[in-house]
Amino acid sequence: MTVTAAPAQIHRLPSLALRRFAWAVLAYFIAVILWGGLVRATGSGAGCGDHWPLCNGTMIQHSARIDTMIEFTHRITSGLSFFSVVALLAWTFARTDRGHLARPAAIVAVLFTLIEAALGAFLVKLGLTAQSRSPLRAPYLALHLTNTMLLLAALTLTAHLFSRRNGFLRGRIHIVAPFGVVASIVAVLIVAVTGSLAALGDTLYPASSLGAALAQDFAATSGWLLRWRWTHPAVAFVAGVFLIWLLVRAAKSSKYWDNRKLSAVILILLAAQFVLGVLDVVFLAPVWLQIAHLLGADLLWVALVVLAARLTLEPVEQRS
Repeated sequence: MTVTAAPAQIHRLPSLALRRFAWAVLAYFIAVILWGGLVRATGSGAGCGDHWPLCNGTMIQHSARIDTMIEFTHRITSGLSFFSVVALLAWTFARTDRGHLARPAAIVAVLFTLIEAALGAFLVKLGLTAQSRSPLRAPYLALHLTNTMLLLAALTLTAHLFSRRNGFLRGRIHIVAPFGVVASIVAVLIVAVTGSLAALGDTLYPASSLGAALAQDFAATSGWLLRWRWTHPAVAFVAGVFLIWLLVRAAKSSKYWDNRKLSAVILILLAAQFVLGVLDVVFLAPVWLQIAHLLGADLLWVALVVLAARLTLEPVEQRS
């Protein structure tokens, strides 16, 4: 009597349309974040008054000021982002099998989106917008930025897991040496937070020249936002060391993925961020340069999250 082995369970792979939609949602969220940066950089956060979610108490804006249009556009695009991430969640559950790791990642993305909306609402209601110098604004901005970065990470993981052909199921992966990778991720997150505080200082206390800006950093009469502005480049340097170590490790790890191209992209983005940071200081943080710097930070973060997932979430080899 011949015994035939039971066939291995075949799991559905996400469709090309779903994979593209996941990356498109991520790209859309980055666009929304950039517009939010424009709101902060132009001081347009109070363009809708203290009303939320309505703008100046109405849905239709007649003869609106430019700051009102900037803020109102941000609210509309933010609202659409919530519907896009909910659609991603529904599609994920409809087209993947139980145990697919993209499912919890999509759930976390929705949760962070809800928190993002709540933080935005409180930002308006507490008056921590435009030229507000409230002592609550800086820590609140740091909390807001941290949530934003974690939201991007959840969306990136969702899209990345859709792109995998193996190592995407619960129980079919094992976690490898996470501490160094987590340290690098945390370091970059701290860079982002200190960068947001430095940008807030540039917005609230604009300088007339490079010399005046440097004098602000060391003047005893300056607020702590200005006197602590040096922490951003200092932390960025330390994070850069962590990243270079991570890239060297990634380039040597090619068991499941060839990480050399992604490592090269991250290295280029890292170098570009240092250049943009220097230009930001020299040219006194013009709005367009702040947005370019923010875009570079978001792209670097997305690429780093994908690399971190490749290094730590390794597929379990199946026995024949």
